[in-house]
Amino acid sequence: QLQLVESGGGLVQPGGSLRLSCAGSGFTLEYYTIAWFRQAPGKGREGVSCISRRGSSTNSANSVKGRFTISRDNAKNTVFLQMNNLGPEDTAVYYCAADIAHYRPCPLNRTAYDYWGQGTQVTVSS
Repeated sequence: QLQLVESGGGLVQPGGSLRLSCAGSGFTLEYYTIAWFRQAPGKGREGVSCISRRGSSTNSANSVKGRFTISRDNAKNTVFLQMNNLGPEDTAVYYCAADIAHYRPCPLNRTAYDYWGQGTQVTVSS
């Protein structure tokens, strides 16, 4: 069974940092383009960052550029999202997604991805 498992969410104060992890279970992530999406209450699912299969290319939403960094460790079958200088507007459920296709640059639209994790909650509040 192919699964993506997110972890690392939690409650953090404004200006703080979190690192999310997305682990693959049942398949090898290095063959997949991986993206992070988020969904805030009452809003649609928004693409945050994505990374190519070998990690040589990334793409990020303007709202997180300079604050969030996506990376991958294919040896650990894991993709990371380092989030710095978090603000209340970053509060959302964060999902990782995977697709076997090779893109350049990788897309941030949800329709491009076939596999999804269950999400991890990130809450930024004082």
